[in-house]
Amino acid sequence: MSTPVAKTAVLKSINPYNGEVLKTFDEMSPAEVDSAIAKADEAFRQWRETTFEHRAGILRRAAELLRERREELATIMTLEMGKKIEDARPEIDLCATIFDYYADNGERILAPKEYDTAEGKGTLVNQPLGIVYGIQPWNFPFYQPSRVAAPQLMAGNVVLTKHASNVPQCAKAFDQLLKDAGVPEGVHTNLQLSARNAGSIIDDDRVVGVAFTGSNKGGAAVAEQAGRNVKKTVMELGGVDPFIVLEDADMDATIERFMIGKLLCTGQICISAKRIILVETIADEFLDRATKLFAVLKPGDPLDEATGYGPVCTEKAAIQLEEQINKSVDAGAKILVGGKRNGAFIEPTIMTDIPKGSPADREELFGPVAIIHIARDEEDAIRIANDSDFGLGGSVHTNDLERGRRVAERIESGTCFVNQISWTYASMPMGGVKKSGYGRELADLGIMEFVNQKLISVFDKDHTTL
Repeated sequence: MSTPVAKTAVLKSINPYNGEVLKTFDEMSPAEVDSAIAKADEAFRQWRETTFEHRAGILRRAAELLRERREELATIMTLEMGKKIEDARPEIDLCATIFDYYADNGERILAPKEYDTAEGKGTLVNQPLGIVYGIQPWNFPFYQPSRVAAPQLMAGNVVLTKHASNVPQCAKAFDQLLKDAGVPEGVHTNLQLSARNAGSIIDDDRVVGVAFTGSNKGGAAVAEQAGRNVKKTVMELGGVDPFIVLEDADMDATIERFMIGKLLCTGQICISAKRIILVETIADEFLDRATKLFAVLKPGDPLDEATGYGPVCTEKAAIQLEEQINKSVDAGAKILVGGKRNGAFIEPTIMTDIPKGSPADREELFGPVAIIHIARDEEDAIRIANDSDFGLGGSVHTNDLERGRRVAERIESGTCFVNQISWTYASMPMGGVKKSGYGRELADLGIMEFVNQKLISVFDKDHTTL
């Protein structure tokens, strides 16, 4: 039934701020993985029969525990992947909101729907499918598994979570929190695996679907493997979100949003403001102000509230980002501020004069790097925004709300905000188009991704067939 995993490794929890190895974890053996899947399969038979009320009670308790352990979990996150503590705490708050949202709304969203048509009557029921496999990234180590686990557990599915290899402490803490909330053994399982062994679970016949968040390369491999097994997938992949500033934008408010949208989590967010598209009449003012704000930011310990910016997740990631910056400069791009690396730290950077085909033009620069494009007018700004292989999120900044909505509708993306950074909410669906993925997470659409929408139609015994 299952495919054996390869040779096991040791997973290291490393503080990117100072390179200290915090803890090590042994990767699960093939036998342990098979046993975990078997327990999940068995647990599903019972969990699917529980009531919505029972599941909602456990989800509410998980939300309570998230709030109670807010500081503890935020600190683990900051130590393990470098997120500033002031950014980590709100992530835990968001997780709690997600669990509460599905506890409060899951039963209503999944309620049967009646059909009364000329051909007959029917009822559409939403039934759980089984084991959902979540492959999660490191950048939001509690939010990412929450947005899979909360809706799927409420729907009656069970979840296997394979978290990123560099956040094993976060993965363990999340799994323990669910167990403490009352989630039974096997209903949620933390698979302690390296990336090279993550794919073996997809081939297992007992696993019915995969929710993946991560790189395009990784997503393509997972989707291909799942496709060969005819399994449903949801993909949230890379993004190069446009941050469009029109000439009538409130500059004070827009600069404030830009600083948050670009530097939150040190810019390591799929929906962060990556391509800053400025209508030329306001470009000089925006760049002058943004450059000065970037220039005074100081690096430091992400646990220190006074730190201006922290490290990226690993020194390897910083080196990769540095290479993208340097290759873009070699191709003709100009750096207004920043651009230097020190260990896992990358200076907050603003780049202009972006050459076509350079990394800054075609790739996702996952870090504190703002890519500037100057547009002649609104129409040109829309053209630049859509000149991308990606389509995850975006934002438009203008004092004319109707104009903002009109522009937002023309942006080729899964979400687009007006006078707000591209963001995520428990009650609103999120997902991408183009190479940013497919499917939706959160809100009503998220809980519907892995259910069997079954039509039941009952006819009188004396009806005429067809």
